[in-house]
Amino acid sequence: MPGTPVPAVPPAPDSTGVTGTDAPAPGGGGLVRRIGLFQATAINMSQMVGVGPFITIPLMVVAFGGPQAIIGWVAGALLALVDGLVWAELGASLPGSGGTYVYLREAFQYRSGRLMPFLFVWTAMIFIPLIMSTGVVGLVSYLQYLWPGMTSLQGDFVGLGVVLLVVLLLWRKVESIARLSVVMWVVMLIAVVCLIVASYTHFHASQAFDWPAHAIQLTHGSFWIAFASGLTIGIYDYLGYNTASYMGAEVKQPGRVMPRSIVFSITAVMCIYLVMQIGVLGVVNWHDMLNTNSAAYSSVASVVLQKTWGHTAAQIVTGLILVTAFASVFAGLLGGSRVPYDAARDRVFFKQFARLHPKHRFPVLGLIAMGAVTAAGFLLGRLTSLTTLIDLLTTVMVIVQSLAQVVAVSVLRKRQPALKRPYKMWLYPLPGILAGIGWLVIYGFADKASPGFHPIEWSLAWVAAGCLAFVFWSRFEKLWPFGPKEIREEYLEAQREEQRTALVG
Repeated sequence: MPGTPVPAVPPAPDSTGVTGTDAPAPGGGGLVRRIGLFQATAINMSQMVGVGPFITIPLMVVAFGGPQAIIGWVAGALLALVDGLVWAELGASLPGSGGTYVYLREAFQYRSGRLMPFLFVWTAMIFIPLIMSTGVVGLVSYLQYLWPGMTSLQGDFVGLGVVLLVVLLLWRKVESIARLSVVMWVVMLIAVVCLIVASYTHFHASQAFDWPAHAIQLTHGSFWIAFASGLTIGIYDYLGYNTASYMGAEVKQPGRVMPRSIVFSITAVMCIYLVMQIGVLGVVNWHDMLNTNSAAYSSVASVVLQKTWGHTAAQIVTGLILVTAFASVFAGLLGGSRVPYDAARDRVFFKQFARLHPKHRFPVLGLIAMGAVTAAGFLLGRLTSLTTLIDLLTTVMVIVQSLAQVVAVSVLRKRQPALKRPYKMWLYPLPGILAGIGWLVIYGFADKASPGFHPIEWSLAWVAAGCLAFVFWSRFEKLWPFGPKEIREEYLEAQREEQRTALVG
């Protein structure tokens, strides 16, 4: 989940090449580097493991047509790992608050001014609330287990009511979501542990590994369509491995902590997902998940608990999953509404988004806009499918964030060779190339994975609209291409200033 794009400047590395100071980062708004490796890994994992795995296990089985769906989790983890190394180099060399916003601003300012960070915020206005809408869809699906007589129309009203309730709860001054995040993490962890333990108390290996004949056919196009769809679902479940990068101004020794926290969190979550997926398949027959109208498809975790520990336990765990889903939507919209606000405050987006509520001091327009998109995304997911919703949000995200960051690593190595890089990508440029291929596979197969909904065309249309909006905005603000191009190598300048200070001292 994107964080708040507030520019920050890295402290100078020590003699080992690892940023070691815990002092406030220059330009980081007074933020202090207090987040160590354990905390950064926990932050990443808390964002990665939310309601996602509870709603996507059946989706993965449907995509592959059988229990060979574990291929999707492994493929998603591998893509997350190579893409994580891209984040690691960028986060270690530009360790400020803002993540992608900062990386694209620094790398692409030479040719396109503020276009790329503007487009990032523009696309984030879509893909962040769409991620939240998947949580609302999942909440309604699991609610149906507790309310079996719920009609489709009633489910629609419940989902819209949840979005409205979240917006109303956020329509006030919120000092911190730290306590909410801890509660959400604990509740989610209890639900995950219960699901895994219950699965393996009644586990049937013959059922879990009942792969159909010709499950893997590398020469058939249908297999690769299933693989691309599974890869998309997999990477959706791993999203969040980059969360600490958005808090770069608060991370101690980013050259050491950033790459390790990313690798550790992805590896740990991959193990959790594999254990969970295999355990569920050992209890619930995978053929039942292929029926999209069955409880095994809409609320598979509840079915597992009912089969193993009984109806009461299933109801309790379902309640925990509902709490997790609601809390994730709450925290996601709270953080997401700050993205356009901070960009507007930094003169990289429409200034209307920089206005705060006069009394409660929260960004009004950002909250309203993202709440509206979340509601629309929920209805779209109900009319189509959760898979289609995931395809739409990933295609929008791929162009401006994922692929652009892969390019940004090489651009920055060329444009700012003197920039100190406490961590350099292992086997450069191979991880970036592999990440680019993975994202292109997801993007290129999106239309085939969601026939009739054209995710590629919609993503291109939204980016094109963003380019047009940038033209009007830059003309009004008298910025490039209608004004002088501003080149601000903020991190290099801070590095040189610290070197001059050290010489004088």
